[in-house]
Amino acid sequence: MNGFLLILLLFLGGEALAEPPEELTETGPGVALDQLVQEALDNNPDIRASLQRFEAAKAVIPQVQTLPDPKVTLGYRDIAEQREVMYGLSQEIPFPGKLGLRGEIASRESDRMEQDYLATRLTVIARLKEAFYDLHFVHDSIAVLGKTKRLLQDFEQTANARYGVGQAAQQDVLRAQTEISRLLARLASLEQRKLSLHADINRILNRLPADPMNAPEEIRFTPMRHSLAALNARLDQVSPFLRGEQKNLERGNRAIALARREYYPDFELNALGLRDRKMGMDGYQVMLNVKVPLYYATKQREGVREAVASREAVFQDLQALRQELLARIRDDVAQAGRAEQLVKLLRDAIIPQSRLTLASAQASYIVGKVDFLTLLNSLLTLQENELEYHSELAEHEKALARLEGLIGETP
Repeated sequence: MNGFLLILLLFLGGEALAEPPEELTETGPGVALDQLVQEALDNNPDIRASLQRFEAAKAVIPQVQTLPDPKVTLGYRDIAEQREVMYGLSQEIPFPGKLGLRGEIASRESDRMEQDYLATRLTVIARLKEAFYDLHFVHDSIAVLGKTKRLLQDFEQTANARYGVGQAAQQDVLRAQTEISRLLARLASLEQRKLSLHADINRILNRLPADPMNAPEEIRFTPMRHSLAALNARLDQVSPFLRGEQKNLERGNRAIALARREYYPDFELNALGLRDRKMGMDGYQVMLNVKVPLYYATKQREGVREAVASREAVFQDLQALRQELLARIRDDVAQAGRAEQLVKLLRDAIIPQSRLTLASAQASYIVGKVDFLTLLNSLLTLQENELEYHSELAEHEKALARLEGLIGETP
């Protein structure tokens, strides 16, 4: 009778282990990633600050294209009983073309701030997605380890029953208890990691760190649509990171043109009315002041050199940034490719083989052909394979999220 109960317990344990990896995660509706993304776009302070910087840059354009404020002149002169009242207006007029160039520079700066805003959106969303996928892996890991713990508890009861009838050693019971304790320690670490990820996501969403959060929704494997060459081409075409530096380069070109235009003089036009109170006569006076670039050797010429050097620095920054982004794309594509291979291998071969190995170990343990350690190793091997499956699935989606954050569209 005792032997029949042992076989029944082990058979039920084998049935529980035959579930596919998809069922190892938590069930029920979870928080949707799209919902979190929209909340981040609406509330994230980094995104909102970047938007306000863009709005401020746009407001600069009409200011620098407008003439300087005019000056109103009021005066009174009393010399040897000759009394005169003076009143007039003066207007500074930059050399033709200077205001237009200043407006173009401000416009390029506004365009750059717009690209910075778009880049900030992509960066924040990429961070959010990576944290979301990490959180999903933590939930999956807790589910896998929780199921392993329940099976180990069943194995402990089985080993106790076999030990009671003299068919197993006491060390089988102790080993099962040790593995349960190790699982409890890993679960405690995962719970701490889950709380940290909750706080990180809440920070991105501009929530309080301790605000509650539901479990994440299920994720599905997303195949990559573009090749490495296509992603590199899209980087040059649509990436706001590069487009922002390109706008900065255009701004440098216009700054050089403005610096060269500073060799030309600015003007100031004065119109002054006169009233001789003693003689009762009126008159007027018109003057044109010219600002002569007398110190051009140490001022205007050096200004051109400064503008040229600044533009060259921006060009080199653009080249360095492009190389960095290309390297990051190459690395993320390699990580996504590796993860894709491992996900398919684990799902289609390794995990099914691990289940068969465990089932075989269970059958052999029943008839005494293998020891408890072999059975335990088969269970732990299956557990680690399932954890690796969920880890590689999360890493694949994280790599795609980073690529999307670089090029601005789904890779």
